[in-house]
Amino acid sequence: MLEREFKYYIDNQTDLVEKYNNRFIVIKDESVVGAYDDELTAYLESKKKYPLGTFLIQHCQAGKESYTQVFHSNAIF
Repeated sequence: MLEREFKYYIDNQTDLVEKYNNRFIVIKDESVVGAYDDELTAYLESKKKYPLGTFLIQHCQAGKESYTQVFHSNAIF
């Protein structure tokens, strides 16, 4: 579901780190729509604007080891 957003982050990580280093960025539709100092604020502000499951929150740091692929969903099983 958020594969495009994650790929956007990986493909643009160097440029994104230059601009948003150590911030939590919100990626939707292959663009950065927000940058926050902490993950909770990024989540709370983004869910006001966008449906859950339609945006990715990524801690913006250099290096391959700085990211993991964790997806959260509001689906109920």
